Amino acid sequence: MNTSDKLITREVRISAGDAILPGTLSLPGAAAPVVLFAHGSGSSRHSPRNRHVAEVLQQAGIGTLLFDLLTEPEARDRRNVFDIALLATRLDQVRRWLEADLQPAHPALGYFGASTGAAAALVAEAGNPHSVAAIVSRGGRPDLAGEALARVTAPTLLIVGGADYDVLALNRDALAQLREPKRLEVVPGATHLFEEPGTLERAAELATDWFAAHLKRPVAAAP
Repeated sequence: MNTSDKLITREVRISAGDAILPGTLSLPGAAAPVVLFAHGSGSSRHSPRNRHVAEVLQQAGIGTLLFDLLTEPEARDRRNVFDIALLATRLDQVRRWLEADLQPAHPALGYFGASTGAAAALVAEAGNPHSVAAIVSRGGRPDLAGEALARVTAPTLLIVGGADYDVLALNRDALAQLREPKRLEVVPGATHLFEEPGTLERAAELATDWFAAHLKRPVAAAP
C-alpha cells in the first residue's frame, strides 16, 4: 500500500527529562501505529539504514519517529553511548512525549532498535510492561539488556546477519531468555551493518511484517 501522498512529516523537539532531543515524526494517518527508532552507538536519527527501514514502514502505513537519544554534548562522552539504563530511560521518556503529542488518538506503538538501541528498547519495555505492542532488533545487542530480557512482554523479533557471527551467537542466547511470542530471523550473507546487496531490504521487509502483525491495536498505557 502506497501512502506517500498522505504522509505528514514534521520536525519535533522532544522534552525528555532535562534534555531536549531533536526528531522527525512522520505520520501516514492520525490513527496510524508509530514505531520509535532507537539508534545504536555512534549513530543518530540521520542513520541511512534506519531511514531506509523507516521509509519502508511508512509505505506500509506505519508512522515513524526518528530521534536522537542523546544531546550532542552527551554523545561526545562515550560512556553515555553505552549507558543502557540512560538510553532506556530516554526512550521511555520519548514514548511518553509521543503519547501526549498524539492525543486524543491512542495509536499502537513499537520500538525498532539497532546495536545498543535494541538493548535500550528491551530494557525500556521491561521497565514499563505493555507500554509498546512490538519490538524489532536489527543487528542488535539484546544481551546488554541482561536480566530485563525475561521481563519483556512485547512480541520481539531479532534480525541478525548470517555473517555477523559473534552478534548472532549473542542473539541466540538472548532469544532463549525472552518470552513468547519471539523470533530470530537470520539474513543470509549479511554482516553487522547489512551493507551487502539486498540484505537491508530483507531486514526492512521482516521488520515491516512483524510490526504489521502486532501493531493492530494500542496496548494499555504504562502508569
